[in-house]
Amino acid sequence: MMGIEASGLSVGERLKGVDMELPKGCLAAVMGPNGAGKSTLLQALAGLLPAKGSVRWQGQDLRKIPILDRGRLLAWLPQETRAEFAFPVRDVVAQGRYAWQDEDLGVDRVLERLDLCHLAHRAVTCLSGGERQRVFLARALATEAPLQLWDEPVSQLDARHALEVLRLGRQLADQGSTVLMSVHDLRLVRFMDHVLVLKHGELRASGAPDQVFTPELILEVFGVQARWEQAMVLELP
Repeated sequence: MMGIEASGLSVGERLKGVDMELPKGCLAAVMGPNGAGKSTLLQALAGLLPAKGSVRWQGQDLRKIPILDRGRLLAWLPQETRAEFAFPVRDVVAQGRYAWQDEDLGVDRVLERLDLCHLAHRAVTCLSGGERQRVFLARALATEAPLQLWDEPVSQLDARHALEVLRLGRQLADQGSTVLMSVHDLRLVRFMDHVLVLKHGELRASGAPDQVFTPELILEVFGVQARWEQAMVLELP
């Protein structure tokens, strides 16, 4: 079943006529060099930027879905997780339940899932960057939205918590959600069902990682040569 689709999605010179589609139950990554348009694409899909073109979820125009209903369908994790006010961590996570009007339901479960129970009553302004990133991810999860858009969710995390986030994305996809995240590390494609590759705001490739990431494309887009060698592979116990 189709999940999210975009047609002719454009944001000035930052994003140029992107056509894409991802099914439900898909864990996907948008990749590309710095300035490729990854964050712009995610923000345009989330309706956070004025954009030309269309975005549909299961055939419905997302922009025409009432705001409260959209809050139950779509969750957004920003790349920058600065906190302006010293709210307790638990209160920040509970903001994800606003669209459901039931602040407490599931919040403790999400805190446990992201190893945040011990920080529940700590002011979010007192946390490290990696801890804040997990708090805002927990807020996105608390929405229980079937469409999860995460901008650089593992960029500030240690190895263990980064793997936890990737495993969480896998679990959500296996349960029927569509999870699209921007990532920089090419080694992470092994976790993905689908990748979107951007360069200069244009979609250069889309598909299964083993089909998309040819040595030619990696050289063209990322400017590096790729070859397979034995390497350390990290896994959770």
